[in-house]
Amino acid sequence: MKPFTEKVLAIIQKIPEGSVSTYGQVARLAGNRRAARQVSRILHAMSDQYSLPWHRVVNRNGEIVLSEEERAHLQQLKLEAEGMTVIHGKVSLNTYQIQDEVVLSSLSDEEGWLDDV
Repeated sequence: MKPFTEKVLAIIQKIPEGSVSTYGQVARLAGNRRAARQVSRILHAMSDQYSLPWHRVVNRNGEIVLSEEERAHLQQLKLEAEGMTVIHGKVSLNTYQIQDEVVLSSLSDEEGWLDDV
């Protein structure tokens, strides 16, 4: 597995219940601020295998952007079950977005991968 993918998985696993992150924020924290689409692909391919809280990742506007209506509805239900308000498929990033420092402080620097963040 590539280092970027490992970082993305670790970051997403650290998003706590009741909070969201954006694809771009995850990419930036993993060391490549231009890889938001790659974060989306990693989520799509590995969410089940790694039990990722995929529903806690939204776009830069706080919108649920899944193309499958059933999955988008499931994401909304999961966010609401965690206490977040979803209006017209959107959450308030001002209210629910996790701060970079919170994510970074919850990650171990044993592997030294935070050096390039």
